[in-house]
Amino acid sequence: MGLGGCIILIAVGAILTFATDWHMQGVNLDLVGVILMAVGLIGVVTFSSMARRRRVVIPNQTTVVEDEESRRYGGGYGV
Repeated sequence: MGLGGCIILIAVGAILTFATDWHMQGVNLDLVGVILMAVGLIGVVTFSSMARRRRVVIPNQTTVVEDEESRRYGGGYGV
């Protein structure tokens, strides 16, 4: 589930909790809305933590190690 799906869950949950006055037998729509908002919030937190890990850029560092033999023979390139 991507970030858009999480935001939709939060929006639908908020609509069910705060903007409706429907009454269904055996179903508490306020509780369903709160559950949807909680699941959406958990999804947003999970998605943002995963996205933060992906954005970490490790710089490319090349380490060159020269020993005595490669210096003596021109760097080992057959010179």
